[in-house]
Amino acid sequence: MRWFTLVTLLLTGCVCDSGVKQPVDSPEREETARTGDIAAHEECPNVLIIGDSISMGYTPHVKALLKGKVNVSRARGNCGDTRNGLRRLEDWLGDTEWQVIHFNWGLHDLCYRHPDSKVYGHRDKIKGRIAVPLDAYEKNLEELVQRLKQAGAVLIWASTTVVPEGEAGRFVGDDEKYNEAAAAVMKKHGIAIDDLHALTRGFDPSLFVSPGDVHYTKEGYEKLGGQVAQTIEESLRKARAAQAGTKKTAR
Repeated sequence: MRWFTLVTLLLTGCVCDSGVKQPVDSPEREETARTGDIAAHEECPNVLIIGDSISMGYTPHVKALLKGKVNVSRARGNCGDTRNGLRRLEDWLGDTEWQVIHFNWGLHDLCYRHPDSKVYGHRDKIKGRIAVPLDAYEKNLEELVQRLKQAGAVLIWASTTVVPEGEAGRFVGDDEKYNEAAAAVMKKHGIAIDDLHALTRGFDPSLFVSPGDVHYTKEGYEKLGGQVAQTIEESLRKARAAQAGTKKTAR
């Protein structure tokens, strides 16, 4: 029934216009309220985006690109690290029937923070403590995926975007280690990967807000949004083709 609904929704549509706040990096200041303002257009497929401030930056562009096709929504505020995901996931999922869930955790997990640091977000990779060690990150992701699968949606993992040289609370290379751990979990469960790390690794320095900053300019977020929108559309097309093949076989 879910696949039939997804195919039907894909034929028509419009976009959900729930609000997106400006990016924040400090977990102490993040709002993790339940996702709301889901569009009332039942004929459109519902897509949920879960992620940190990077996703907050590209979501408006995804919405614009998919307008008239898909209801795009995301969890309000910054979803933080995998520990926060385990606490808040049910709130974000709510009672909406999602056709696609595009999700990521990573930059907050691999970040080092110290309460005495004066850097925004208390980031300090020299004296600070890492939020979620690599082994715990992989374990948390496994549990999160198990719970996400229960939603019955097509799942898309977004690889963690690049950590640039000079980042105050993150070590260059940890992004690759955490992405490798995440890829192993996704491979185990047959989940597609939207490789945002590969995309941002090739970004010109002008696309970052400033040297050593993990955030992007408007143009950078537009590029990210373009890839995310394309990946979501492709996942819906594949779902439609799979449903059509199932119907043909059943005849």
